[in-house]
Amino acid sequence: MLTCLRRSAQKVNSFGRRTISSRRLVYENFGDPAKAILLQQYDLPKKLENKSVHVKWLGTPINPADINQIQGVYPIKPPMPAVGGSEGYGQIEAIGTEVRSLKVGDHVIPAKSGLGTWCSDAYLSELDVFKIDASLPSTSKATLQVNPPTAYRMLTDFVVLKEGDTIIQNGANSAVGQAVVQICRARGIKSVNIVRKRETPDAQKKLEEHMKSLGADLVITEEQLIKEYRGKFNPSLALNCVGGRSALLLAMALDHNGVMVTYGGMSKQPLSIPTGPLIFKDIKLCGFWMSRWYENKDNVKERVMMYEQLGEWIKTGKFHPPQLVARKLEEHQLALEKAQTDHSCKQFFVPND
Repeated sequence: MLTCLRRSAQKVNSFGRRTISSRRLVYENFGDPAKAILLQQYDLPKKLENKSVHVKWLGTPINPADINQIQGVYPIKPPMPAVGGSEGYGQIEAIGTEVRSLKVGDHVIPAKSGLGTWCSDAYLSELDVFKIDASLPSTSKATLQVNPPTAYRMLTDFVVLKEGDTIIQNGANSAVGQAVVQICRARGIKSVNIVRKRETPDAQKKLEEHMKSLGADLVITEEQLIKEYRGKFNPSLALNCVGGRSALLLAMALDHNGVMVTYGGMSKQPLSIPTGPLIFKDIKLCGFWMSRWYENKDNVKERVMMYEQLGEWIKTGKFHPPQLVARKLEEHQLALEKAQTDHSCKQFFVPND
């Protein structure tokens, strides 16, 4: 009864709500994120539209795509001024009179990219957010939309992988790469993981130990792949986020009819593809962009199933979020600088702290 009264009250209050002030990180021009982003105060409209919801954002990470968007080099370019951030989780504080799929207290994540999550409060369309399991850990909810689904879809949509099969990936210690390792372990798939050679043997050993603690079967450098492991495994799937020479090595390692999926280009070098495997092994090359997958309305049912499976792995301890460093919105300059220089952990805004 109390829940019904609260829901009704929140709807009635749409017509006479107190002014809500939102603190948000805004940029008016493309440029260096640490310099372009400003903390502003913004009064939300007093009236909540009939099909809109009031979201209080509780945790919002900084992703590489956010950095690129502020720099102006990402395909999604929002109208200016824009609020930064594309990922995070929040709680529904109020709903419009015609909202049917959400209720006050629900936890939600963005339903699409470029929503502008680096803020304390926002009024959004009911269709702009997606309900998730509120019982998941906060850090898992905040990082559920981008990297785990990217890994999940690439391991699901391109090759039918069975228990005992092998995949190979470069950039394996990236956020997506670590998600790939954990999903492979949960599914009984073997992972060969290419990482950049560290400056010291101790740093290399530490990285290998970390990756193996997540479930990596093999952690090697490109040089080791060439000299020690050439032809020793025949992966049916290769995941490329580096490009250049590294992509060439992945393509050469693929089995007959193997598939290489490219989802990034950290080296800023074009793909180098060997002619032999392309002709004689009939390998295939594909690209993947999670934002495009989310835009397809036919994927809604698959999205629900994906979040349920990821949630199950999270609850059973088979999947863990990356290490996060919490920051207040006032610490945005430091957070954005760290996000570009320190890749050992992810910077994470707590907008209502």
